[in-house]
Amino acid sequence: MKKIILTVFAASSLLLYSTQAFALFSVSVGTPLAYSFATGGSNSNTEGYFLGVQLPFALGLGMDSHKVGSDTGTTELHTNMYNLFYQLPIPVINLILGLGTGNQEYKCDDAGNGLSCSDVWDKGSATQLYTSLGFPIIPLFDLHISYRMITSKNIKVKATGAKTDFSGSVAGIGLAFNF
Repeated sequence: MKKIILTVFAASSLLLYSTQAFALFSVSVGTPLAYSFATGGSNSNTEGYFLGVQLPFALGLGMDSHKVGSDTGTTELHTNMYNLFYQLPIPVINLILGLGTGNQEYKCDDAGNGLSCSDVWDKGSATQLYTSLGFPIIPLFDLHISYRMITSKNIKVKATGAKTDFSGSVAGIGLAFNF
């Protein structure tokens, strides 16, 4: 009897592994590939991470932290976000829709005249909408790609109060582990 139960369980888990009914908990980690600015131009000199934890009822929490460096390597745009997401109940693929809020900060070694970027620029708030498309590669792992649209139009120049638009989009890739 034990062999029959184990065989049925093993066969059903292999045949039905793409449904999230068996996943009680999921942890995902990813990395950004490129940042495209809304005002034009893109930068592949992007590094950081995306973390996500999905709960049994398809809701999840996440955190993003990444920076975009300039070609000269003297300036960086740092982004930190906290996310809430929902996995749509679609078999075979894992489609996630999410939103987040956080901040962006412009950092550099020297902004000219001996001032650092924190002396010239204020930290600004940012929001994002994102989607992730996951493909199960084996029953416990999921390879996913993501696309994030970031809105950040209020990083101020302290001297003039003028606001700068650092909005853009981030493409990323990651791996999820389902338990």
